Amino acid sequence: MAQDSQSSPAQGSVVGFSHLLASSQKMAGCSAQQVRSLSPLALAYVGDAVFELFVRSRLLVPPQQVRTFHQQVVGHVRAEQQADYLECLRPHLSDEEKDILRRARNATSGRKVRASRRDYQQATALEALLGYLYLTDSQRLMEILAYLPISPETLPTASP
Repeated sequence: MAQDSQSSPAQGSVVGFSHLLASSQKMAGCSAQQVRSLSPLALAYVGDAVFELFVRSRLLVPPQQVRTFHQQVVGHVRAEQQADYLECLRPHLSDEEKDILRRARNATSGRKVRASRRDYQQATALEALLGYLYLTDSQRLMEILAYLPISPETLPTASP
């Protein structure tokens, strides 16, 4: 039964996050053509914020100390963990979404990073996909995010 909940999206599982997304396309003020013309790094910039807000929303309950909350969030948003999450999502992605991943994976920011090059590329690809979906299709974004096993009970085991 637990496997079923991980293999299909859970609707309404994040406090307030889905309500925020409901008007995201209006807030962005970008046409679909404008969004497609954005660089993968610009999409990743937006996707990074979207993903962190999603993780924070998902971990909000049960109440805990802010320090503990922060440590849990950091465990989920680090590049190595995002690379793992991307692998979890691949079977659920369309060809168009996989193309966004490919474009973003090949983009480079030119700055030094703490994570391995592969993990950083995968994390950037995930963030770009989330940024793209945030700006174009909030319902699909929620479907994709619901596949991720993020909860206080499923904390990553590797240290940041």
